[in-house]
Amino acid sequence: MTFKVLSAEFSHETNTFKKGLTNLSDFKKSILLHGQNALTARRNTNTELAGFLDIAEKENWKVLHSISAQATPGSLVSKKAFDTISNSICEMAYKHKSSIDGVFFALHGAMVPEFCEDGEGELLQRIRDILGFQIPIAVSLDLHAMVSSKMIDLAEIYVSFKTYPHIDMRITGRHSARLLSLSMKKKVSLKTIRAHLPMLEEINGGRDDVPETRNLYRQAKNYQKDSIFAVSVNAGFSEADVSIAGPTVLVTFDKNMINSEEKAKSIAEDLANEIWTNRKNPRNKFYSPKEVLKTINNIPFSGNPIVVADYSDNPGSGAYGDATSLLLEMLEEEIESSFFGPLYDPNAVKLMSSLSVGSTVNIDIGGKSDPKFGGGPISVNGKLIKKSNGRYVGDGPIFKNRSGSFGPSVILKVKGVEILIVSKAQQIWDQQQIKAFGIDPKSKKVLAIKSAQHFRAAFEPIASRILICDSGALATPQTNLRTYKNLTRPIFPLDSNTEYSWSS
Repeated sequence: MTFKVLSAEFSHETNTFKKGLTNLSDFKKSILLHGQNALTARRNTNTELAGFLDIAEKENWKVLHSISAQATPGSLVSKKAFDTISNSICEMAYKHKSSIDGVFFALHGAMVPEFCEDGEGELLQRIRDILGFQIPIAVSLDLHAMVSSKMIDLAEIYVSFKTYPHIDMRITGRHSARLLSLSMKKKVSLKTIRAHLPMLEEINGGRDDVPETRNLYRQAKNYQKDSIFAVSVNAGFSEADVSIAGPTVLVTFDKNMINSEEKAKSIAEDLANEIWTNRKNPRNKFYSPKEVLKTINNIPFSGNPIVVADYSDNPGSGAYGDATSLLLEMLEEEIESSFFGPLYDPNAVKLMSSLSVGSTVNIDIGGKSDPKFGGGPISVNGKLIKKSNGRYVGDGPIFKNRSGSFGPSVILKVKGVEILIVSKAQQIWDQQQIKAFGIDPKSKKVLAIKSAQHFRAAFEPIASRILICDSGALATPQTNLRTYKNLTRPIFPLDSNTEYSWSS
């Protein structure tokens, strides 16, 4: 029998503290593709959709792909953008509702539209209103998902990434699709339960390169046998001020098997308790910009770059990407043979676009979005050494064979620092994001890049040392500096009296 499966990608990680809205134009700048165009573009990529297609093609499914929509993490998703993308999915569901056998959605799990706090739950509700509850829905999630009880009620199958940096997206898509296949063939009757912790996020942000969190993922994989078909550990996303914030453990099991629900609850409880037990053991050491430069000056150059991650200004966490406090210290210390970027400043790029390469430039750069987070504009005198359309094709573990763009971009050299200034805020996760501008990352003494964790996949192999900088920008790990209004309180670490006991 050939199954007919509705599929879609709809992904956004929402920083509710960021000004403005994420509009449909922001999805268009990243990924907004329909039907076969989306399948063609995403087929040979490290994505959940590609993993789903691996199984769909093997089993000869008829794939009804509605849309692939993804925007850079940022502010609340506008109602118009959410409705437009959701309507595309719902229209296809309605058109084929009498013949659809299953649904696959590649979601993020931390999308917050301007009109509700649970974008994924809202989408799933709209689909269930059309298709009813007779067909299975499989959902893949980013491990930084915030999973609501509503989501659990509306879909049977959940599989999240187990790597951060994320390199297992395609694997996750295959896993989800295999479980969907079993469900459509009536070989299992799957259900997911959820444990939710009163924490802003797992203490190490889901990093799989630290022992405590790596052990969580290892245990999750080991539990996946017999009646247990998927175990997911979601770190949560502390930049979202919503009542459902916090880490979760999800266990998908076959409810027809004896004692399977009791076993699933035991697994969820064990992993949730481990997350809670380790809540005061962070592995990251954060340096202020001044501490970063003091440390750099005390490290002899070994031939490999010192990589400095501007953690707090990571666009991948919804930060603006234009904080200047770290750059200012680098310029004041006159660090030679160094790179800084990408610095988001489309106006500066526009002003320099009419100049010739080699021109001397006096200009204010960065710090224009919200100067109280990470520093305001700084005045520099530099040499314009490169103009570019900002396009690149990744070749690293995360972004291999995928094309991306910073938009119109320039390289401005100020003292010994080559500054990448871009029109589109984006984190660094692939060496080609620097090489595309004629810069060899391995040749630099210092690489200061705007990223929190994803950079490690491509840059850790070439780094002599990694320093993590808290530049005071919007994604600062100092959560007490943000004014939360919607969280369910008490919550760790904001409230010292927070207690936890498990319940599904």
